[in-house]
Amino acid sequence: MYVLIAYDVSTLTPAGKKRLRHVAKACLDYGQRVQNSVFECKVDPGQLVELRARLLGIMKESEDSIRIYNLGTNWQRRVEHMGAKQPFDIDGTLLV
Repeated sequence: MYVLIAYDVSTLTPAGKKRLRHVAKACLDYGQRVQNSVFECKVDPGQLVELRARLLGIMKESEDSIRIYNLGTNWQRRVEHMGAKQPFDIDGTLLV
């Protein structure tokens, strides 16, 4: 399944800045950054459970916000890209 993760982490304190880095790192472990605080991830249901638990363990619910949008398995028809930066092809060849 394809999910979109958007987050807003309070960075008013050093602890908040650390949480922001940890949330981004967790998302990078499962997907690709497409905007500053937006990631596209292709995960199976078990990986989504793991990612959600990891994010809940990092965030401070009274200060931060994380949204997960499930675009399902037929996500290509639901994603439209306009403007600069070519869209990320999650099924394409990965060069390291």
